[in-house]
Amino acid sequence: MPLMAVSNRCLLLDPYFKNGLKTSNHNELIIRIPRREPKIKKDKNPLLLLLHGYGSNEQDLFSFAAELPDEYYVISARAPYDLQYGSYAWYAINFDADQNKFSDNEQAKTSRDRIVAFLEEAIAAYAIDADNITLIGFSQGTILSYAVALSYPEKIRRVGALSGYLNVEILKDNYLDNDFSKLSMFISHGTSDQVIPVSWAQKAPILLNESGIKTVYKEYPIGHGVSPQNFYDLKSWLESE
Repeated sequence: MPLMAVSNRCLLLDPYFKNGLKTSNHNELIIRIPRREPKIKKDKNPLLLLLHGYGSNEQDLFSFAAELPDEYYVISARAPYDLQYGSYAWYAINFDADQNKFSDNEQAKTSRDRIVAFLEEAIAAYAIDADNITLIGFSQGTILSYAVALSYPEKIRRVGALSGYLNVEILKDNYLDNDFSKLSMFISHGTSDQVIPVSWAQKAPILLNESGIKTVYKEYPIGHGVSPQNFYDLKSWLESE
């Protein structure tokens, strides 16, 4: 069954406007998006956009916000497809009669481009350095982070890819013609992950290195999640890049 889209447009929405909501005269659904101001203010600050996993919401990864480097804007986006109350997806995952799992790649491509539109709105709304954008995704959010960065590398500088995999079927055509010289990635996965096998994650650095993309790849003795050591290594990578 197709998922229901939350909105036909991607809007930058902010819980810190007066009365908690940004109003609209265009009948789009307004979604509250968590945002942390940079603690070290510059004329233009880097942005860290958090993309949650399937069945979660924008509050999930935002729990990391207080621990992330002080110079970043931190914004957590909600996926556009509604599963049930409080649960959202970037695209549908369907099953056949034999319980084989299939991703809705067309929905994934739509979400890929919505994220790009969201970034453009964020850059217009806040004092964000458009040349210093980082995506951090978890699970399905990682799959979309790969898709955005490889399809539009001129817009993304870094990717933190947690517990996901690279789906080349949702990348833009001729993506290999892109210039990846400024792109770098931190990839991590649990060796006991029963949702996305670690063997799927291991393919990404091979493909990325072939395209000249600088990557750091780490594995941890955990399941489908982020351990304290995993987060510490991600934070150290962000601070060193």
